[in-house]
Amino acid sequence: MLGGTGDWMEQSEGIVLRCATGAYDVQVGDEVLTCRLRGNLKKELVYSTSGSRPQRVNRTRRLTARKAVVVGDRVRVSFTGNREGVIEEVLPRSSSFSRLGFRGQAHTIVSNIDLLVIVFACAEPRPDLWKLDRFLVTAHLSGLEALVVANKVDLVGEDGARAAFGEHLDAGYSVVLASARTLDGVEQLRVRLAGRVSAFVGPSGAGKSSLLNALDPNLRRATQAIGGVTFKGRHTTVAAELLPFAFGGWVADTPGLRQLDLPPADRSEVRDAFPELRALDRTCRFDDCRHDSEPGCAVKELVECGRLSERRYRSFLTLAEEAHARLSAASQAQK
Repeated sequence: MLGGTGDWMEQSEGIVLRCATGAYDVQVGDEVLTCRLRGNLKKELVYSTSGSRPQRVNRTRRLTARKAVVVGDRVRVSFTGNREGVIEEVLPRSSSFSRLGFRGQAHTIVSNIDLLVIVFACAEPRPDLWKLDRFLVTAHLSGLEALVVANKVDLVGEDGARAAFGEHLDAGYSVVLASARTLDGVEQLRVRLAGRVSAFVGPSGAGKSSLLNALDPNLRRATQAIGGVTFKGRHTTVAAELLPFAFGGWVADTPGLRQLDLPPADRSEVRDAFPELRALDRTCRFDDCRHDSEPGCAVKELVECGRLSERRYRSFLTLAEEAHARLSAASQAQK
């Protein structure tokens, strides 16, 4: 038992399960402590960049709470009694999933995961394949393994689901056809998730919470029907939360994302996020082919003859340009 007499100065490692205003639930062993953040963790030191002078602190910048600590962070805490504690240190993150927030600043949603489960509905709401491409490219740029779940397969049947997500199946992505209602694909998902730290992401209304309840009824996630007029998803999960699976492993349930902007990246990095394009590496006339207007481009030739998806190709061009523009802007801002 933690928090007893004499152990208030002791520090132990834990994992952040939930973040609220000024309070953090941290799993330490078998206990969940309510912790506050040590004041120095709310500050970021801004150093001088002059190459001719010794590096020194020019100023301090106050971090927002959501930048300082996020769900999934491994932290060191000191115990203060009554199942309460103080976060003394945030340990280095092995991975993270972020979105761009205010003024292009990265907002990390969850950290230290090894699998990103991207949930889209087969219908109600209709799958936005352009947005699915964005999630997959963001996963690749974040160094995360991605698993696509085509949920609500009961609404369209297996043939309909395979038709809806056929481009991504043909490209070589891992896609599981599932239904929280009929439990199709649920056991397959349990096998993929057991013993891992995963995060469920996707648009509102895709059925992430319902799918989590089907995977493990003990989770008891709140669910909500989609809008009957617009058929757009409604937010059920309002903040990220890390949950233990009864069959082993952890999962972060995250709020639905209506918009996902790409992080800064080079065009070649975005290209590598498209398996069908990556397989054609070094087949173009020029080694540095951007697959846009260059002569002798193998990708364009395959698109023109119908052997590669034209929609996926156009998606690549759009996302590559967006990521490269953000990379250029970030480079200019540093000068």
